[in-house]
Order: sequence, then structure tokens, then C-alpha cells
Amino acid sequence: MAIGWGKSYEEQMEEASQRASAERIPRVPMEERVRLQRIESLKLSRSRIEDQLSKAVRPAHRQMLMRALQAIEEEAEEIAQTPSEEKNEFRP
Repeated sequence: MAIGWGKSYEEQMEEASQRASAERIPRVPMEERVRLQRIESLKLSRSRIEDQLSKAVRPAHRQMLMRALQAIEEEAEEIAQTPSEEKNEFRP
């Protein structure tokens, strides 16, 4: 290996590190990340329950799914009402 190889490699790694740090997305506060993850989770749950509801034939099962859907919508409304820097409200 050439003598200058190590230094060149180190310089390349440093430049790559600087580029990566410059391109990073601004940090989102932990509370906001948790809120956004919960909203996404509720959206997925709502989608899954709506799919099950479209296939359910027994009245008791349909009633249970409707209650679950209502609970998801209530929680989504509560989360949407909490103040945040960026409004990413849950919209069914």
C-alpha cells in the first residue's frame, strides 16, 4: 500500500461524515416523535379494523369492531387536540 493511502482515506471519511451531518433532518422533540408514531399506529389500526368490519358477518363481531373503531377515533381526536409544533392531525 502507498504511504499516503491512510491519510487520504481518513480525509475521505471525514468529508463523508461532514456531508452526512449537514444533510441530517432537523431533530424532532421526543414528545412529537411519540405523538406522530401513535398517530401512525392509530391509522394502521383503523385500516385493519375497517377491513375486518367489511368482512364480518356476525352481529356481535361487528358490534365489537365498531366499538374498537370508535375508541380509535376518540383517541385520535385527543391526540389531534394536543398542541404540537407541526400539525400532523389524524384524518381518517
